[in-house]
Amino acid sequence: MATLVDTNVLIDVFHTRSAFTEWSTGRLAAARIDGPLLINPLIYAEMAAGYATSEELEGALSPSLFRREELPWEAAYAAGHAFLQYRRSGGDKRSPLPDFYIGAHAMVRGYRLLSRDTTRYRTYFPLISIISPETHP
Repeated sequence: MATLVDTNVLIDVFHTRSAFTEWSTGRLAAARIDGPLLINPLIYAEMAAGYATSEELEGALSPSLFRREELPWEAAYAAGHAFLQYRRSGGDKRSPLPDFYIGAHAMVRGYRLLSRDTTRYRTYFPLISIISPETHP
């Protein structure tokens, strides 16, 4: 089964050593055994901030390690509606957050999502399968 990898997991593995680095590294390896690891342009863009050159970023997010996928149009629609629900329930961000697009991408394609930041995903995309420290300690 394909797994969309959230930026926070990639940051744990490639940048910042944290309490989650070991968990993220292990879950990334386990997900790779089950199927392809996926990223999209938003995840790539979020990761770009941590690299001085595009060559360094390409080395970390090599297509041989992470399959790249464009955002499906259906995900844009789902992300917009999730964002509307977020705003109506008191969310204060004025522009759509990448998390809405990432969650919608996983939802419309039926992918698992590997992430440490699950509250928004569980709230607005309750049907996606999430690999998180809560579900996979």
